[in-house]
Amino acid sequence: MLWNVDLTLVDVAIVTRDAYAEAFRVVTGRPLIKLVPPMGRPDSEIVFETLAVNGIQAEDDHLPRFLSALAVAFADRRGRLAKEGRMMPGAKAALKAVSRVDGVIQTVLTGTIRGNAVHKLKAFGLDKHIDFTLGGYGEEVYPKATLLQVAQSRAKQRFGTPFTAANTVVIGDSTRDVQAARIGGAAMIAVASGRSTAAELRDAGAAAVLPDLSDPAAVVSSLLSLTSSSVVTAQPT
Repeated sequence: MLWNVDLTLVDVAIVTRDAYAEAFRVVTGRPLIKLVPPMGRPDSEIVFETLAVNGIQAEDDHLPRFLSALAVAFADRRGRLAKEGRMMPGAKAALKAVSRVDGVIQTVLTGTIRGNAVHKLKAFGLDKHIDFTLGGYGEEVYPKATLLQVAQSRAKQRFGTPFTAANTVVIGDSTRDVQAARIGGAAMIAVASGRSTAAELRDAGAAAVLPDLSDPAAVVSSLLSLTSSSVVTAQPT
């Protein structure tokens, strides 16, 4: 099972914006004027667009330098996450409930770079049931659908089991998450806790739509109804 992170499990937008501003200043020597909205995109994509809208011509070394600076800036601010951010309703109980389902591996499918995803979840005690060595992350320069396939490949290498839409479930809050699941080959549980409405998530093709994660039994029930194998891969960020 692959969990999305932002607006599915946590909301730390204020700290993220500050970290982006610091990383931009470090890399370009200029103040950040405009940060593009995430919209379910990976950090690698957001970085290029942020450079463009602020009048910076991207060069070959900009992305690795920016992601490195972003990791440092975010780590420096990790003490603010629990104070200025929030855990989404039901997130901890949902992760715990899914962990009790036999054969389920929980990881993340997120646009956030791996180090920052770990900080976000640890700040709220949500990392206990997550295997961060699997999953897909924002420093990998792929669209989210490809990140999903990368995560499935990692799980196959670990467990020797092919992962398909029959035994892979993504849970996220945006229509981009739904599209990634459909293209990448996974079943989709959508939660209307982000910027996409329940109707938009259904129209995008989500197999199950929940208002949020506040009913762990509904999360588990949706998971079981969508899988036909005893082994499941979990979560998008």
